[in-house]
Amino acid sequence: MIATAHQPITASAGSNQPQRWYTLTPLDVLLFRDAKPFTPGERAWAGSVFPPHGHAIAGAIRSVLQTRHNMRLTGPFLCHHGQLHLPRPLNYVGDKRLAPVDWIEPSPRLKWDRQMPMPLMTAQKQSVFEDKPETDKLRKFLAADQVLRLLNGESLTKADWRCPSGMEPEPWDVESRPHNSIEAGQRTVKDSDGYFVENAIRLHPGWSLAIALDEDTHNQLKAIGVPTTMHLGGEGHRVRVERCAELDGKWQHLQAQSQQNYAQAEAALAQNPIQGRTLAYLVTPGVFERNRNGVATCRAWPWEWKLAHGPNKNQTPGPLVSVVADRPVPISSRWLKDGNSIPAPQVFAAPPGSVYYLARPEGLYQDKPEHPKVHKWRQLGYSELLWIPYGANES
Repeated sequence: MIATAHQPITASAGSNQPQRWYTLTPLDVLLFRDAKPFTPGERAWAGSVFPPHGHAIAGAIRSVLQTRHNMRLTGPFLCHHGQLHLPRPLNYVGDKRLAPVDWIEPSPRLKWDRQMPMPLMTAQKQSVFEDKPETDKLRKFLAADQVLRLLNGESLTKADWRCPSGMEPEPWDVESRPHNSIEAGQRTVKDSDGYFVENAIRLHPGWSLAIALDEDTHNQLKAIGVPTTMHLGGEGHRVRVERCAELDGKWQHLQAQSQQNYAQAEAALAQNPIQGRTLAYLVTPGVFERNRNGVATCRAWPWEWKLAHGPNKNQTPGPLVSVVADRPVPISSRWLKDGNSIPAPQVFAAPPGSVYYLARPEGLYQDKPEHPKVHKWRQLGYSELLWIPYGANES
């Protein structure tokens, strides 16, 4: 079943349900391996990922609660002194926003492979950040109040895109740590399967992870007592779990404005289809998987979003005009089968910060609870979208 433009789908499944925000502050470094396979041995490096995926967070919480109940979480995001920070939207070059070429300069002679999303460009002819000093660093994470301004249709300044003095684009350091195995009865490292290196993450002072939990999980955590500590990631490293009520309202403001943008764009379709143009901003990894001829395939945008300019003129146009994404994020979870934990098939997610240009707003198939097989991704925080109005004057 594919959602239509006029189907009443909320901008984010479960966003109207009560959510309680918590911070997870590392007591030491954190270790999170990515889903890429590796073989310990000479010069073997174990890949790492940060921020962690929803599966890792949910597994850690279930271990603390000693339960297997289904939980609903949002995030994880970064948090700095009570302020949420979301991944920078990837549809900007410096401070100039990209837009589909046909939205900037419509031309019937424009040619591209119509089986793919439309190419993007900036409207400005001048170089971006012409006056940028060499020492300037661009943010990789935006504060929630800056994201709210984008949701309100406002433009950010050059200063907004640049890291403040003393702040790095990524608020953590990567520490490479070798692991050695010693030959039995000797004082030498094993020749095979005896050496590998992995990366540990050390968050900068004042930073933590932030997640929102459903009311039931929140009540269970209260019953065992918070603040508390829990294992998170590899090698038994721990985080301090604390309630952060001030984040409740800030996330609600983002969600409320996002849903308002979705509703306004949908309502505008009846008067002027151009006013229905909107941007879907992905703030957590997006898992868009489809089983085709018995083979599970992932791609950077939802399968139900058909192209608005498909090569077949007899096909009903879909909402998707263009896509901005980066390298896919490999995710490997585990299944519980007959009481045993086994590896689940690997999937590749669209990275957080991806942006989708839509001719009209359309919700996700996996937002719907009646489809539990795909809705589980949403329950674990994946594919979280915020809706941004498209304003031609900003391009």
